[in-house]
Amino acid sequence: MTQQLLPCVEINPSTTPDACVIWLHGLGDSGHGFAPIVPELKLPESMAVKFLFPHAPERPVTINGGMRMRAWYDIKSLDFESRADLEGVKESAAQVEALIEAQIESGIPSERIVLAGFSQGGVIALHLAPRYARKFAGVIALSTYMSEPSLLASEATDTNRETPIMMAHGEQDEVVPVFMGNAAFKTLNENGFKATWQTYNMQHNVCMDELSDISDWLQKVLN
Repeated sequence: MTQQLLPCVEINPSTTPDACVIWLHGLGDSGHGFAPIVPELKLPESMAVKFLFPHAPERPVTINGGMRMRAWYDIKSLDFESRADLEGVKESAAQVEALIEAQIESGIPSERIVLAGFSQGGVIALHLAPRYARKFAGVIALSTYMSEPSLLASEATDTNRETPIMMAHGEQDEVVPVFMGNAAFKTLNENGFKATWQTYNMQHNVCMDELSDISDWLQKVLN
């Protein structure tokens, strides 16, 4: 039985896509939440970048009283060590991997794919990329953290150790405290990955300075 691909908001360039950014949203949001950033990035049309904003499946979320909402995994508590439900993380990572494989089959090589995620979406990106068998152009992890960092050393492959990983966080983040993002950054570098770290004067969101830096970074890794 063929796995059904995650539904997505898809924004295509005016010419045949040469690269793809797959952007994973946060808890309770949908692919529509980040789609408006595409014009704000002001990427040159010549880059021919396709953007995919997949919708997470709906599932009950324990910390929200079991209410069903779009989530990449359940959050059973806000404890630093046990915030992410690992089984849910693995399940969503497999669904995102299927979406990536579909882009490769459509003619976009993995080396021209950037995997990006905000908050919960960033957790999926930081779980999948170090374990993925194909090389990415880059990874963007915003206002996020790492699930089960102790497993990274034994589960990571060498494929993306040289792949640039852009990490960014709000200094006043009240949802995912900045120390959680910084801990993920340190774990990646301790395990031989090429992560960079930047903070911004903001809470749990994105800001224009950050989007400008993301645009510059995308132009660097995709050109």
